[in-house]
Amino acid sequence: MPVSRTRSLCAVLGLLVTLSACGPAALPPASAINDPDEAQNRAAHEFNRGLDRALVRPTASALGSAIPEPVLVGVGRMSSNLNQPGYVVNNVLQFRFGQAIHNTARFVINTTIGIGGIFDPASAMGLEERDTDFGETLHLWGAPEGPYMELPVLGPSTSRDTVGRVVDFALNPLRGLDTRPRNVTRGIDVAAGFGNRHRFGGTIDSVLYESEDSYAQARSIYLQNRRFELRGDADPGFIDPYEDPYGELFFDPYAE
Repeated sequence: MPVSRTRSLCAVLGLLVTLSACGPAALPPASAINDPDEAQNRAAHEFNRGLDRALVRPTASALGSAIPEPVLVGVGRMSSNLNQPGYVVNNVLQFRFGQAIHNTARFVINTTIGIGGIFDPASAMGLEERDTDFGETLHLWGAPEGPYMELPVLGPSTSRDTVGRVVDFALNPLRGLDTRPRNVTRGIDVAAGFGNRHRFGGTIDSVLYESEDSYAQARSIYLQNRRFELRGDADPGFIDPYEDPYGELFFDPYAE
Protein backbone atom coordinates (compact mmCIF):
# COMPACT_ATOMS: atom_id res chain seq x y z
CA MET A 1 0.00 0.00 0.00
CA PRO A 2 1.48 3.42 -0.94
CA VAL A 3 2.58 5.56 1.97
CA SER A 4 0.00 8.31 1.37
CA ARG A 5 -2.86 5.80 1.35
CA THR A 6 -1.53 4.17 4.48
CA ARG A 7 -1.49 7.48 6.34
CA SER A 8 -5.03 8.26 5.24
CA LEU A 9 -6.35 4.86 6.24
CA CYS A 10 -4.70 5.12 9.65
CA ALA A 11 -6.41 8.46 10.16
CA VAL A 12 -9.91 7.37 9.23
CA LEU A 13 -9.61 4.25 11.36
CA GLY A 14 -8.53 6.40 14.28
CA LEU A 15 -11.57 8.61 13.76
CA LEU A 16 -13.93 5.65 13.84
CA VAL A 17 -12.43 4.34 17.06
CA THR A 18 -12.77 7.81 18.56
CA LEU A 19 -16.49 7.64 17.86
CA SER A 20 -16.70 4.20 19.45
CA ALA A 21 -15.08 5.50 22.63
CA CYS A 22 -17.47 8.35 23.11
CA GLY A 23 -20.49 6.49 24.41
CA PRO A 24 -23.76 8.34 25.16
CA ALA A 25 -22.72 11.91 25.87
CA ALA A 26 -24.86 14.91 26.72
CA LEU A 27 -24.68 16.93 23.54
CA PRO A 28 -23.47 20.55 23.70
CA PRO A 29 -26.07 23.19 22.83
CA ALA A 30 -26.03 24.58 19.31
CA SER A 31 -24.80 27.91 20.67
CA ALA A 32 -21.63 26.17 21.88
CA ILE A 33 -20.79 24.83 18.42
CA ASN A 34 -18.77 27.03 16.08
CA ASP A 35 -19.35 25.52 12.64
CA PRO A 36 -19.23 28.29 10.02
CA ASP A 37 -18.41 25.88 7.18
CA GLU A 38 -21.14 23.33 7.86
CA ALA A 39 -21.98 22.76 4.20
CA GLN A 40 -18.40 21.78 3.32
CA ASN A 41 -18.11 19.77 6.52
CA ARG A 42 -21.24 17.79 5.71
CA ALA A 43 -19.87 16.98 2.28
CA ALA A 44 -16.68 15.68 3.89
CA HIS A 45 -18.77 13.67 6.36
CA GLU A 46 -20.65 11.95 3.54
CA PHE A 47 -17.35 11.13 1.87
CA ASN A 48 -16.06 9.61 5.10
CA ARG A 49 -19.23 7.56 5.57
CA GLY A 50 -18.90 6.29 2.03
CA LEU A 51 -15.28 5.31 2.67
CA ASP A 52 -16.29 3.41 5.78
CA ARG A 53 -19.18 1.69 4.05
CA ALA A 54 -17.18 0.68 0.97
CA LEU A 55 -13.79 -0.15 2.48
CA VAL A 56 -13.24 0.10 6.21
CA ARG A 57 -16.27 -1.70 7.61
CA PRO A 58 -16.24 -4.74 5.27
CA THR A 59 -12.47 -5.15 5.53
CA ALA A 60 -12.55 -4.87 9.31
CA SER A 61 -15.35 -7.41 9.51
CA ALA A 62 -13.48 -9.90 7.34
CA LEU A 63 -10.18 -9.50 9.18
CA GLY A 64 -11.83 -9.48 12.59
CA SER A 65 -13.59 -12.74 11.85
CA ALA A 66 -10.42 -14.39 10.56
CA ILE A 67 -7.89 -13.21 13.15
CA PRO A 68 -8.01 -14.57 16.73
CA GLU A 69 -8.91 -12.06 19.43
CA PRO A 70 -5.55 -12.34 21.27
CA VAL A 71 -3.75 -11.35 18.08
CA LEU A 72 -5.97 -8.29 17.64
CA VAL A 73 -5.32 -7.32 21.25
CA GLY A 74 -1.55 -7.66 20.84
CA VAL A 75 -1.46 -5.62 17.64
CA GLY A 76 -3.56 -2.92 19.29
CA ARG A 77 -1.14 -2.72 22.19
CA MET A 78 1.81 -2.46 19.81
CA SER A 79 0.14 0.42 17.99
CA SER A 80 -0.56 2.19 21.28
CA ASN A 81 3.04 1.68 22.37
CA LEU A 82 4.32 3.32 19.19
CA ASN A 83 2.57 6.54 20.20
CA GLN A 84 4.44 6.84 23.49
CA PRO A 85 7.49 8.77 22.16
CA GLY A 86 5.15 11.43 20.79
CA TYR A 87 3.45 11.68 24.17
CA VAL A 88 6.82 12.26 25.81
CA VAL A 89 7.68 15.10 23.42
CA ASN A 90 4.34 16.79 24.12
CA ASN A 91 4.78 16.28 27.87
CA VAL A 92 8.04 18.22 27.67
CA LEU A 93 6.44 20.99 25.61
CA GLN A 94 3.71 21.19 28.27
CA PHE A 95 6.35 21.41 31.03
CA ARG A 96 4.91 18.23 32.55
CA PHE A 97 8.22 16.58 33.21
CA GLY A 98 6.80 14.04 35.64
CA GLN A 99 4.44 12.85 32.93
CA ALA A 100 7.34 12.70 30.48
CA ILE A 101 9.26 10.43 32.86
CA HIS A 102 6.14 8.31 33.38
CA ASN A 103 5.55 7.81 29.65
CA THR A 104 9.23 7.19 28.95
CA ALA A 105 9.34 4.46 31.59
CA ARG A 106 6.15 2.94 30.21
CA PHE A 107 7.57 2.88 26.69
CA VAL A 108 10.85 1.29 27.76
CA ILE A 109 9.17 -1.40 29.87
CA ASN A 110 6.56 -2.35 27.28
CA THR A 111 9.06 -2.28 24.43
CA THR A 112 11.48 -4.59 26.24
CA ILE A 113 9.64 -6.77 28.76
CA GLY A 114 6.40 -6.42 26.79
CA ILE A 115 8.09 -7.57 23.56
CA GLY A 116 7.54 -4.49 21.44
CA GLY A 117 4.32 -3.61 23.20
CA ILE A 118 2.48 -6.88 22.52
CA PHE A 119 2.02 -7.14 26.28
CA ASP A 120 1.46 -4.35 28.81
CA PRO A 121 3.50 -5.10 31.94
CA ALA A 122 3.88 -1.36 32.59
CA SER A 123 0.23 -1.01 33.58
CA ALA A 124 0.64 -3.86 36.06
CA MET A 125 3.52 -1.85 37.56
CA GLY A 126 1.34 1.23 38.00
CA LEU A 127 2.46 2.96 34.79
CA GLU A 128 -0.89 3.25 33.06
CA GLU A 129 -1.19 4.99 29.71
CA ARG A 130 -1.44 8.78 29.93
CA ASP A 131 -1.82 10.00 26.40
CA THR A 132 -1.61 13.54 25.11
CA ASP A 133 -1.25 15.36 21.81
CA PHE A 134 -0.17 18.68 20.37
CA GLY A 135 -3.78 19.87 20.28
CA GLU A 136 -3.72 19.62 24.07
CA THR A 137 -0.36 21.38 24.11
CA LEU A 138 -1.85 24.27 22.13
CA HIS A 139 -4.81 24.34 24.54
CA LEU A 140 -2.44 24.65 27.51
CA TRP A 141 -0.57 27.41 25.69
CA GLY A 142 -3.84 29.35 25.41
CA ALA A 143 -4.77 28.71 21.78
CA PRO A 144 -8.56 28.87 21.19
CA GLU A 145 -10.49 25.84 19.97
CA GLY A 146 -11.38 27.45 16.66
CA PRO A 147 -14.16 26.41 14.29
CA TYR A 148 -15.29 22.82 13.97
CA MET A 149 -14.03 20.98 10.91
CA GLU A 150 -14.70 17.60 9.35
CA LEU A 151 -11.80 16.75 7.11
CA PRO A 152 -11.99 14.26 4.24
CA VAL A 153 -10.56 10.96 5.50
CA LEU A 154 -9.28 12.54 8.75
CA GLY A 155 -12.76 13.15 10.15
CA PRO A 156 -13.97 15.37 13.04
CA SER A 157 -11.58 18.02 14.31
CA THR A 158 -11.24 21.70 15.11
CA SER A 159 -8.81 24.17 13.62
CA ARG A 160 -6.62 23.81 16.72
CA ASP A 161 -6.69 20.03 16.66
CA THR A 162 -6.02 19.97 12.92
CA VAL A 163 -2.78 21.87 13.51
CA GLY A 164 -2.10 19.48 16.37
CA ARG A 165 -2.46 16.42 14.15
CA VAL A 166 0.02 17.77 11.64
CA VAL A 167 2.56 18.65 14.32
CA ASP A 168 2.08 15.33 16.14
CA PHE A 169 2.98 13.48 12.97
CA ALA A 170 6.23 15.42 12.77
CA LEU A 171 6.99 15.30 16.50
CA ASN A 172 6.97 11.52 16.97
CA PRO A 173 10.63 10.43 16.83
CA LEU A 174 9.61 7.12 15.25
CA ARG A 175 8.66 9.02 12.09
CA GLY A 176 12.39 9.49 11.50
CA LEU A 177 13.03 5.77 11.07
CA ASP A 178 14.32 4.36 7.80
CA THR A 179 11.70 3.48 5.20
CA ARG A 180 11.29 -0.20 6.04
CA PRO A 181 10.85 0.16 9.84
CA ARG A 182 8.61 3.17 9.27
CA ASN A 183 6.37 1.16 6.96
CA VAL A 184 6.18 -1.59 9.58
CA THR A 185 4.93 0.89 12.18
CA ARG A 186 2.30 2.16 9.76
CA GLY A 187 1.23 -1.36 9.00
CA ILE A 188 0.76 -1.99 12.71
CA ASP A 189 -1.35 1.16 13.01
CA VAL A 190 -3.57 0.11 10.10
CA ALA A 191 -4.02 -3.43 11.44
CA ALA A 192 -4.88 -2.08 14.89
CA GLY A 193 -7.41 0.31 13.37
CA PHE A 194 -9.18 -2.48 11.52
CA GLY A 195 -9.25 -4.48 14.73
CA ASN A 196 -10.81 -1.55 16.58
CA ARG A 197 -13.41 -1.07 13.86
CA HIS A 198 -14.39 -4.72 14.23
CA ARG A 199 -14.43 -4.74 18.04
CA PHE A 200 -16.52 -1.61 18.42
CA GLY A 201 -18.50 -1.87 15.21
CA GLY A 202 -21.90 -1.73 16.87
CA THR A 203 -21.24 1.61 18.53
CA ILE A 204 -19.67 3.08 15.42
CA ASP A 205 -22.52 1.92 13.20
CA SER A 206 -25.08 3.41 15.59
CA VAL A 207 -23.50 6.84 15.12
CA LEU A 208 -22.76 6.68 11.40
CA TYR A 209 -25.79 4.79 10.11
CA GLU A 210 -28.54 4.77 12.74
CA SER A 211 -28.54 8.40 13.89
CA GLU A 212 -31.20 10.72 12.49
CA ASP A 213 -28.40 13.17 11.62
CA SER A 214 -25.07 11.35 11.76
CA TYR A 215 -23.10 14.51 11.00
CA ALA A 216 -24.59 16.45 13.92
CA GLN A 217 -24.23 13.44 16.20
CA ALA A 218 -20.57 12.87 15.33
CA ARG A 219 -19.82 16.59 15.66
CA SER A 220 -21.49 16.88 19.06
CA ILE A 221 -19.86 13.72 20.42
CA TYR A 222 -16.43 14.82 19.25
CA LEU A 223 -16.68 18.31 20.74
CA GLN A 224 -18.25 17.15 24.00
CA ASN A 225 -15.63 14.51 24.69
CA ARG A 226 -12.70 16.64 23.56
CA ARG A 227 -13.78 19.46 25.88
CA PHE A 228 -14.23 17.08 28.80
CA GLU A 229 -10.81 15.63 28.07
CA LEU A 230 -9.06 18.99 28.08
CA ARG A 231 -10.87 20.25 31.16
CA GLY A 232 -10.07 17.00 32.91
CA ASP A 233 -6.37 17.45 32.24
CA ALA A 234 -6.52 20.74 34.14
CA ASP A 235 -7.97 18.94 37.17
CA PRO A 236 -6.14 15.80 38.39
CA GLY A 237 -9.27 14.71 40.27
CA PHE A 238 -11.52 14.96 37.22
CA ILE A 239 -13.64 11.88 36.47
CA ASP A 240 -15.17 11.75 32.99
CA PRO A 241 -18.83 10.76 33.46
CA TYR A 242 -18.92 9.59 29.85
CA GLU A 243 -16.03 7.16 30.12
CA ASP A 244 -16.71 4.04 28.08
CA PRO A 245 -17.69 1.10 30.33
CA TYR A 246 -15.30 -1.17 28.46
CA GLY A 247 -12.23 0.83 29.38
CA GLU A 248 -10.26 3.84 28.20
CA LEU A 249 -11.02 3.14 24.56
CA PHE A 250 -10.35 6.72 23.49
CA PHE A 251 -6.74 6.33 24.61
CA ASP A 252 -5.92 2.63 24.80
CA PRO A 253 -8.43 0.36 23.08
CA TYR A 254 -6.79 -2.69 24.63
CA ALA A 255 -6.24 -1.60 28.21
CA GLU A 256 -7.15 -4.33 30.68
